[in-house]
Amino acid sequence: MNENNEQTNQNPNDQTGVQEGEKILSFPLPDDSHVMTFDLERANLRGRIIRMGRVLNDIFDPHDYPPIVADKLAETLTMAVLLSSMLKYDGIFILQIQGSGPITRLVADVSSDGKIRATAGYDADALNSLLAVKPANEIKMNELLQNGYLAFTVDQGSHTDRYQGIVELRGHSVRESIDHYFAQSEQIATALRLAVSKNTAGDTAGMWRAGAIMLQHVPDHADIPQDAKPIAENWLRAQILLETCRDDELLDPKLHDETLLYRLFHEEHVRIYPATPLSKACRCTTDKLRKILSLLSDDDRTHAMVDGAITMTCEFCNKQFSFTDVDLMTGEGAKEPDIS
Repeated sequence: MNENNEQTNQNPNDQTGVQEGEKILSFPLPDDSHVMTFDLERANLRGRIIRMGRVLNDIFDPHDYPPIVADKLAETLTMAVLLSSMLKYDGIFILQIQGSGPITRLVADVSSDGKIRATAGYDADALNSLLAVKPANEIKMNELLQNGYLAFTVDQGSHTDRYQGIVELRGHSVRESIDHYFAQSEQIATALRLAVSKNTAGDTAGMWRAGAIMLQHVPDHADIPQDAKPIAENWLRAQILLETCRDDELLDPKLHDETLLYRLFHEEHVRIYPATPLSKACRCTTDKLRKILSLLSDDDRTHAMVDGAITMTCEFCNKQFSFTDVDLMTGEGAKEPDIS
């Protein structure tokens, strides 16, 4: 057959080889939510890098938070993961921010095996009033959480004492408050870069992403040569390199950790360690809620009943549980209404 006379259905302007009438199918990238530890061996510094993708929407979607609330909650959850990765614990790390402004609370917790959840409380009327006079990108943290404080809690179970630290909320963001905490305490010197964004266009429109990198001094050990210890020059150099990291680099799902870290610190001899995946998981159960109700008096339980049942909603996952008198007396499982 003469190739010059051969007819095809291919669009001559289409350089992909896809024929007219055919659709290009796109598949979402797998969830890359994780935290990974790395070392900068030349400077004797340790770091963590965190990327969060679909898990943020898994946490936010049941609540329909206003964008400014979801943004601050994503920042809080990202910081909770970073801070928890510094610790050796078997239990739950909780980061809680309380205030008296339009946002009343931001709470995120992280289990030692990478299970995360978060919740926020806000005054819708006060928030709308603030947004009516100032754009969201100009509103500072101290306007949203007035007279606020930030608390860290490590809960390793009923047989272990809780560790808790409380500091005043400072600065214009969660990150700045954490910076203030490290600067004022005797903790290891720390540098942070953090970015949070909600995509507004393309196949990922409406999807939240967060990314962060944290650097810290490695604790001194006798077997570390003196010239390898984190002297001021090494620390300053690493901080300057970290500050060159752009928000779009932290948030790009196609830019792998290894590539980004090499791009930033390739002269510092980067060593990476296995990543810990992050996934949404709530710990609410009928047994826990029944125990809470058992602490109420008979009169209080009767007063709380509507149409013969007490309905409770988990603030983290927004799941509802309905208990009747029979459920409470017999210990039977509560009904879990479908709220989807």
